[in-house]
Amino acid sequence: MQKDFWDVLDIIFRPVNGLLAAIAVALLGYYASNTLREREASQTNQRVYTELMSSRELAESNLRKDMFLSIIQTFQRPEAAGLEAKMLNLEMLTYNFHESLNLKPLFMHLDREIQASNDPGKAAYVTRLNQLAREVVLRQLVLLEQVGQKFSRTVDFEKFRASPGYMELDPDTLSLDKTDREFMLAVRRIDPARRQITIELGVRTLETSPPLTQSRTFQISYFDFPMIDNTRLSRDQRAAVVLTEFGGDSAEITVVLFPGQYASIKERVSYDEVVERLRGLGEAEAAGESR
Repeated sequence: MQKDFWDVLDIIFRPVNGLLAAIAVALLGYYASNTLREREASQTNQRVYTELMSSRELAESNLRKDMFLSIIQTFQRPEAAGLEAKMLNLEMLTYNFHESLNLKPLFMHLDREIQASNDPGKAAYVTRLNQLAREVVLRQLVLLEQVGQKFSRTVDFEKFRASPGYMELDPDTLSLDKTDREFMLAVRRIDPARRQITIELGVRTLETSPPLTQSRTFQISYFDFPMIDNTRLSRDQRAAVVLTEFGGDSAEITVVLFPGQYASIKERVSYDEVVERLRGLGEAEAAGESR
């Protein structure tokens, strides 16, 4: 029987189909094997990187711990070191731990020692101490203003003398994470000798009905650092008032509003804030699904 055209094609391409199938299986096996090798190599690299980073962090933590213990012993044995050694140790402590430790007590302690000493160069030590504190405040402000909001006000000493005991400064409104807050400031006392200002801070959260107002009174000096010395607000936010300049007839203060995760590591989020954050995430997910 004579074969038609399709029978001829079948005879010709049947070996080709087998060859193509074998090639496809070989390519699939090669691709799967190559993918597994790449995945294993990636996992190995990640594991090695994680181990290296863990070892590095552990070594750094041990070094910082030893440094901290060595430095802090200088202040625990005041007879063992003079002003220069204490000043140097405080500088090392501050530059390495200013984001995690409340160093204000040490600054105030050294300031009192300098003032009570008979060292002829104590004026230079006072300047050096204040400059160190101001530099740390500036460093923290630069970081916090990148993730938050701030405004500054000038405290006129002459105006305060005209109304001693209470002088209001111009309020301002800052917004962070779709939450508007009005900040109200009042000067209650000025201590030129210690370079301290007693401030009354009022924070009105405009998103609530009626608006929620928080108020507190505290002292600020060069030794108050915003990441440490701040006021806890709702929605895991913080507000800090810092002294950036203290002159003969005026002072400059800055108010900064920033997220709570940028506060010092000693600050812990409260359970209410955790619940509020989870509720907000759930509402956001529900809104996304409804769309």
